[in-house]
Amino acid sequence: MSHLLKRLFSVDHLVREDRRLGEVPETKQAYQDVMRIAFPAIAEMVLMSLIASADTIMVGQLGKNALSAVSLPAQPRMIFLAIFFALNVGVTAIVARRKGENRRDEANSTLRNALVLGFGLSLVMTVLAVLLAEPLMRLAGGHERTPDDALVLKGAVDYFIIMSLALPINAVSMCINAALRGVGDTKIPMKVNITSNLVNVFFNYLLIFGHLGFPQLGIRGAAIASVIGMAAGMVLSIMAVVHNSSSYLRISVKDNWRIMPHIMSSIIKVGGNAVVEQASMRFGFFMYSRIMYSLGVTLFAAHNIAMQFLGLTFNFADGLSVAATSLVGQNLGKGRKDLSLLYGKVTQRVALVMSLALGLFTFLFRYPVGRLFINPGTPDAANVIRFAAEALIVVALMQPLQMSSIVLSGALRGAGDNLYVAGVMLVCVSMIRPLMAWLAVDVFHFGLALTWLVSLSEIGIRLIFFYRRFESGAWAAKKV
Repeated sequence: MSHLLKRLFSVDHLVREDRRLGEVPETKQAYQDVMRIAFPAIAEMVLMSLIASADTIMVGQLGKNALSAVSLPAQPRMIFLAIFFALNVGVTAIVARRKGENRRDEANSTLRNALVLGFGLSLVMTVLAVLLAEPLMRLAGGHERTPDDALVLKGAVDYFIIMSLALPINAVSMCINAALRGVGDTKIPMKVNITSNLVNVFFNYLLIFGHLGFPQLGIRGAAIASVIGMAAGMVLSIMAVVHNSSSYLRISVKDNWRIMPHIMSSIIKVGGNAVVEQASMRFGFFMYSRIMYSLGVTLFAAHNIAMQFLGLTFNFADGLSVAATSLVGQNLGKGRKDLSLLYGKVTQRVALVMSLALGLFTFLFRYPVGRLFINPGTPDAANVIRFAAEALIVVALMQPLQMSSIVLSGALRGAGDNLYVAGVMLVCVSMIRPLMAWLAVDVFHFGLALTWLVSLSEIGIRLIFFYRRFESGAWAAKKV
């Protein structure tokens, strides 16, 4: 057994002698390097997800209609955020490479240009989102065929409009945090986002239920609380790169904020490929959510409880992915392809261990998790909890596949190989997942759990493609 573990986890077996370009770290050091970046990122994202889940739990106390109303806008909102996610993939990869090349001024110029681009785009996106709020909610599956559906649609429109007004706030804080992660500083984004989400939960308490003299605003209160939390996060993000003298990244109003064509070109080149990935993902998730809503309010509420927990486990993988992106990018900047390969594999091994633990936890605690998200005393809550627990079994089974695929895609992004990642996501998430969901729901009339199992099978296909690409080494030749 010890020999097997050594072959699986030891640095000596992860990168062959003939592929090494110099000294490589000891096994303990390599894992410490990964966790030094990954742990704050995981802590940030998991705590953010827990706090966001607390947001959903608080809304869930109002019943299944309110829970569905805040869930329906999720994918339309993510479509508007997708362009910022994509640009920030480019920001992280480019800033990581510039740090590896020891070009600090160029890294700071990249951040300034990205902020200008992101903020300008966010203003346009805000106007579009507000104008198209109700049509988008209907496109997402909202309708008025029953009294419950009418209440869900109205609440969803209100929630979406208020959240859309925060797009410029999102754009600024997301950009700064992406750049900080690129230089390996995951502690500041962790502190910023945890604080932001705690502010959100505090104002949820005040505005959803009307405590301490505040008005009881229900779903609208949840949205307003989220905007207040985002604003707090934006202020902290700006302070981190303006007033923090120890930060590798520094910006000031006195800096040159003019657009630099060569920098903007790099951002658009790397981020543009990620736009394809994000657009395909959001289209796929949008169609998937629409199909799932056709199951009815009860099953859709159960579906979204499982989605909340899937999102929580996703954040463990996403934190590791940040480490893979940063370390792969920085070592390619230093001309050490072998170390990029090594750290990509070390991060995979950490993901494997973590996924097995998460899968077991999800399986054992699936019923308590379901009961957290909805008030058991509200109508039909018992069925919502039962169906959610069944779907969580699928979440448990998918953990090793999900985490490995996310980490490998992060490593490829760190190398600037975004177009390949985008192509895989286009096929798997935009085509295979909605197709499988449609077959499960409309053709075979499967229940919620089996529908999840069939539709999420595309994660295994994703993993195969990403694994083969990473092992080939073709990503190392990418220029950013």
